[in-house]
Amino acid sequence: MYARMIEELEDNRYGWISVVILIVGCLGGLTVGLGAIGSTFALISIVVPTMLTLSLLLAVAPMRWIALSAITCTCIDLIFLAYYLL
Repeated sequence: MYARMIEELEDNRYGWISVVILIVGCLGGLTVGLGAIGSTFALISIVVPTMLTLSLLLAVAPMRWIALSAITCTCIDLIFLAYYLL
């Protein structure tokens, strides 16, 4: 299933790049704005994966790397978002 997803990502690279930029960028900014700005550890934990994902997009890296980075970044952001909302 993962290989099929990667194949579809490669076929529609530019559409998925737009989706990943929107989700990763907005979710990272929202998480920082809701409370991570007060903690250096949380800020680093959110900014590094976000910038890594956006850098991979800019470098036109293989979609396998971009997908793995985006999934990891989104999970980290959601964990911190849940922490700061509770």
